[in-house]
Amino acid sequence: MIDAAKSSFVYVTYIRTTPEKLWAALTTPEFMKKYWFGMNFETDWRVGSPWKLVFPDGRVADTGEIVEIEKPKRLVLGWRNQFRPELQEEGEARCVMEIEPAGEVVKLTIIHEIDKPGSKLIGAVSVGWPKILSSLKTLLETGSALPAIG
Repeated sequence: MIDAAKSSFVYVTYIRTTPEKLWAALTTPEFMKKYWFGMNFETDWRVGSPWKLVFPDGRVADTGEIVEIEKPKRLVLGWRNQFRPELQEEGEARCVMEIEPAGEVVKLTIIHEIDKPGSKLIGAVSVGWPKILSSLKTLLETGSALPAIG
């Protein structure tokens, strides 16, 4: 059922890898930097801990809290933009990452939502997530991430 009081973005991709390797790719900062186009993800990966995503130049892009961890199946993050005032003022969003085995591949589902109809943040992540996840898939399947995408 669609909730008119929310805005959401859902992305599903299938990656030729294992759930364990995908989990490691989603939670290892050195590996994340490769497919997040140089961004650094800082946290200790514990429920209740803060996290932040930092641009290569040191500016903070996004912050939040680790809400749920179920290795290697599910990761839930509270998410708030920090570098665009019009997105920051919308408040905290929620990002759910679900990993499911699907035969010889793994199904990755990203659900990013906020309790705000017509959210500009969801508009922004709907452009960003496909780039990030395409780079992640390419990196896991070929050993090389995509080059920076404009």
